Amino acid sequence: MQIDLIDTFLDLAESRSFHRTAERMRVTQSTISARLQALETALGARLFDRSRSGTALTTEGKRFEPHARMLRHEWNEARRRITIPSGAGHLVRLGIQNDLSAIFLGDLVAEFRRLYPETALYIEPDYSNQMCADLLSGILDFAVMFSPKPHPDLHFESLGDLAYHMVSTETDRLENVRPERFIFSHFSTAFEEMHRQITPWLTASPISVGQSGSVVSLLLGMGGTGYVIEPTAKELTTAGRLRPVADAPVLRQPVYAAMHIRHRITPLHRKLSRIAGRPFAARAGD
Repeated sequence: MQIDLIDTFLDLAESRSFHRTAERMRVTQSTISARLQALETALGARLFDRSRSGTALTTEGKRFEPHARMLRHEWNEARRRITIPSGAGHLVRLGIQNDLSAIFLGDLVAEFRRLYPETALYIEPDYSNQMCADLLSGILDFAVMFSPKPHPDLHFESLGDLAYHMVSTETDRLENVRPERFIFSHFSTAFEEMHRQITPWLTASPISVGQSGSVVSLLLGMGGTGYVIEPTAKELTTAGRLRPVADAPVLRQPVYAAMHIRHRITPLHRKLSRIAGRPFAARAGD
């Protein structure tokens, strides 16, 4: 199966540009044209119209697009299913938001292994956009993320939310927090926007990072103030290494389970969703 023809078609359907698709796939434009011609010949239909304004799917191309996405997903799943580690009955590829992996991954995997001891796990901490792309292509089976990217082939479920607390090496009062000593956080697009709206004067911070662990490292290394994930904030303030900024607003980040829409009702994925949601349900009840 020439999956590169499908990959080329889907990339071109998204980019609408032979030049951009060639750059992204690191091949020449003539290679893109040859692949498209081969696919059109195999299907017996023209898939794209080219004009000065760009490249657009034909009616036949629009009809083929959902089938192409499914073919790519099935191909990657098939490749994974025949490369199961020795001694394992199944292989599940799990993606998890970078910020969640250090704190919640252990309990999630322990419970999953208790229920499915013959299933091997491949685990990839990552960011939401990449995990959505990997779920679409069949590289991942299931993911826990901050920012769902709507797509007709993806299914998302809300698991709850996670609190972030402001901590500091310098002060316990919000009025004393200085922008030039603040570590701004962009853990997700929604979190960044909420952060900007609630604490607009802190957007002048010279440093902005996308992981709670990085905020902690910067605070302990150079001092200052910033938001960190709740369990870490409690641990470091209890140990006296950082001070809670008691009157600062608590910022909450929604957490979602994500999977290909074909898997939304399978017993394995339903169980994964329940296991992944337990830490956040427990915190909601605190």
